[in-house]
Amino acid sequence: MKPIFKNAVVGQSGGPTAAINATLAGVIRGAAKQSGEIKKLFGMKNGIDGLLSENLVDLSRDFGDEDALDLLSHTPAAALGSCRHKLPKPEEDPAFFEKLISIFQKYEIGYFFYIGGNDSMDTVAKLSRYTKEHDYPMVVMGVPKTIDNDLVGTDHTPGFGSAAKYIAVTIEEIIRDCAVYTVPAVTIVEIMGRDAGWLTAASSLGRFANGIEPDLVYLPERTFDLDRFFSDLKKALERHPNVVVAVSEGIRFADGHYVGEGTQQGAKDVFGHAYLAGTGKALELAVKEHFGCKVRSIELNLPQRCASHLASGVDLAESQGVGEAAVQAAAKGVSCSMMTMQRAEGELYRIDFLPKDVAEIANKIRFVPDEFINEEGNGVTDACCRYLAPLIAGEATCRFENGLPKFFSL
Repeated sequence: MKPIFKNAVVGQSGGPTAAINATLAGVIRGAAKQSGEIKKLFGMKNGIDGLLSENLVDLSRDFGDEDALDLLSHTPAAALGSCRHKLPKPEEDPAFFEKLISIFQKYEIGYFFYIGGNDSMDTVAKLSRYTKEHDYPMVVMGVPKTIDNDLVGTDHTPGFGSAAKYIAVTIEEIIRDCAVYTVPAVTIVEIMGRDAGWLTAASSLGRFANGIEPDLVYLPERTFDLDRFFSDLKKALERHPNVVVAVSEGIRFADGHYVGEGTQQGAKDVFGHAYLAGTGKALELAVKEHFGCKVRSIELNLPQRCASHLASGVDLAESQGVGEAAVQAAAKGVSCSMMTMQRAEGELYRIDFLPKDVAEIANKIRFVPDEFINEEGNGVTDACCRYLAPLIAGEATCRFENGLPKFFSL
């Protein structure tokens, strides 16, 4: 169904990344190339919240040259702002969707693009279902982003490659720093990843570069056992005095409780996700009590997703490409979809963009597969590193001014 209106709107939602603005730049470029189908491109400030409050900016006006778009592409965080707004089910609150439709009609919006992760695709799926069931002529398209790399239907997600690169580099530097002393010590590095351990797996990428990787790696895909952890640590300490461990924030015990859940006392966000913090600290205290050796925990925290100075060149290029591809498909009438990235077969790395039904993607989790995790459950395989390696390739050069990166601001 072709839309009756020629204007478009784009928003960013969920956690930011070092590449989400590159995707926004791709959408802006794509809209400019489809001027016959798309008249004006609005940006909603703070995602769906901005749309509801009609807090819109004219991106067609603000990005009139390539210089601005290039600066935007190398800027971390979300230029349009973000939100975590859980949409109701259409059948439970039709008035909510009727309000959205009235706003679309007021601004003559026929194309809706939403850049985000799993929860954002839930928004796209619900809006897609409502417009489809009510025969409303509008194109709805999800554009992926998440450092977690846990969206199904796509080989990987924009933003993940840059976060993985930051983690791989930082872990190598931490390992070298820890190796200068001969006193037995354990360093535990906590890495983001609630349900899927893709980011933590990236800590092992130094294996193929400099032969440097953590002694132990623990992902949420395997049940965490404290006694087995102590046994693994004992063996590692017998090999050398400076042991580095990488752990996902989302590792759980056999009873389903998160290792780092206690410090947040069961607090959850609007999507029902438990707030996690303190996984590394909890293990630090346990190791200190059990071994009595020197131990520290490091939480990489926000730099994993905002370190644009270590962004992956491949990631930024693909992030722009998926944004453009989403607009191109939408201009042809493709709707109720998310633009995905599919890896071509063969030794030479290449990806193709392909839209897929967003209803088959939303609210599902893509876990690290069994063949990527070693038998002991405390490390990753060479196959995992081979999958990850192309995603962190290439360096993205920031524009510097007075010694610091220059970033774009709306």
